[in-house]
Amino acid sequence: MKKRLGLLYGGKSAEHEVSLSTARAVTNAIDFGKYDVIPVYITYEGEWRKGEPLQAPAATIEELRLDRETARPDSIHDFLNGSAGTPDIILPLLHGTNGEDGTVQGLLEVMNIPYAGNGVLASSAGMDKVVMKQLFAHAGLKQVGYVHFLRNEWQAEKEKLVEKMETELSWPMFVKPANLGSSVGISKAEDRESLVAAVEFALKFDRKIIVEQGVVAREIEVAVLGNDKPACSVLGEIKPVASFYDYEAKYQDGNTELVIPAQVTDAVESELKEMAIRAFKVLDCAGLVRADFFVTADDEVIINEVNTMPGFTPTSMFPLLWQHSGLAYPELIDRLIDLAWERHEEKKKIQYTMD
Repeated sequence: MKKRLGLLYGGKSAEHEVSLSTARAVTNAIDFGKYDVIPVYITYEGEWRKGEPLQAPAATIEELRLDRETARPDSIHDFLNGSAGTPDIILPLLHGTNGEDGTVQGLLEVMNIPYAGNGVLASSAGMDKVVMKQLFAHAGLKQVGYVHFLRNEWQAEKEKLVEKMETELSWPMFVKPANLGSSVGISKAEDRESLVAAVEFALKFDRKIIVEQGVVAREIEVAVLGNDKPACSVLGEIKPVASFYDYEAKYQDGNTELVIPAQVTDAVESELKEMAIRAFKVLDCAGLVRADFFVTADDEVIINEVNTMPGFTPTSMFPLLWQHSGLAYPELIDRLIDLAWERHEEKKKIQYTMD
């Protein structure tokens, strides 16, 4: 029998459009002979709308923006609460806040619905770049220097914080919202004036800011797949035309060169994969992760971050890395669903009574 698969996408997030692109790509690759695919669209305002099962792949992104008339929000409670139409499994294709950060994962845990990808802890820790770096430090993973602060600290002690950054870091610096992905809100600062402007810009997207030391290095990524025994893909290198891999370079201008497999020494490849697995395990990840690194001219390996719901269109780095590793995009989707079932069955072994 076919499994009922809930496709969850959209979201109250600056990465809403990225999620829609991912959802469309999945509908065009998924095997409709294996799954009844039920679209669940979360609007920019956070309203959940369930549509009728898809009969064919989405031809356009606009088809997935379910309107209130054809997909009423009051059907969601029954959908998630044990009615006849409750999905067997959810495939969350949410990027950014209110979806990739553990909030939706927590809801699905409470509803006891199997779902693909990372759980509450890994999602929330992976979303918050400061917490992530603190855990990486605990695991002994080498990182660039950084400074972090909250909006109210910036408003009260702007000059002091600027001096701290100028003392502890050197130019250039990268200013980021702590809780966003897809390079949203990120700027490169070359001097004090651009630093202040970059912080003000990043504060539009988050209350917590992280400022990182810039480094001259190659950008190497590796995709990790699995649960308790994760495996790594081949390596990929990003060569952006812009000064750094910003939102436009990722999703709009199409000028960024992706080199797969990345050309590194065997020793560097081994170190990259070992560090990616260590990062995966310290966050207690499940399903999938893309680990991003810097590799300097003298082959020093520095971890940048991990993404617990990386870009997932066929032209995104995570699927491309697995394609070059022998796992095609439709098979990758099946594998993530199988890993979700595996993780859910593992959770069933937990006892919740004192008997």
